[in-house]
Amino acid sequence: MKTSARNQFTGIVNEVLIGAVNAEVHIGLKGGETVVATITKESAETLAIKTGMEIIALVKAPQIIIVTDFGGYRLSARNQLKGTITQIKPGAVNTEVDIELSSGELVAATVTHDSVETLGLHKGQPATAVFKAGAVILAVAG
Repeated sequence: MKTSARNQFTGIVNEVLIGAVNAEVHIGLKGGETVVATITKESAETLAIKTGMEIIALVKAPQIIIVTDFGGYRLSARNQLKGTITQIKPGAVNTEVDIELSSGELVAATVTHDSVETLGLHKGQPATAVFKAGAVILAVAG
């Protein structure tokens, strides 16, 4: 599948929680991480999302927040994928930062040049890619 979303995680649906309006879909990635998506109940039904099926979770790079030090705080964002910064690619407007997860999968984040400087981001640095469940778009075969 070709898409403009830089982050495409293929996984298996571990759990589907259906509410009155929304559904929460838990996706197990190959490295053991879990991505949680919140979609409408109607979308879950239209896509026929079921436990055990393969699914693709899409997240645009600007939706990724990079955290290097939680300072004892916890965040409400459901998705927190730990890894190591492998590349920092400055562009004309923003910088792309790639974080490699333990599975070898990459998470691409687009942040401002100021954020790179303020956080002192560098290759080899531990970092966590954080994004809300509502930022995840789901795709199924078919």
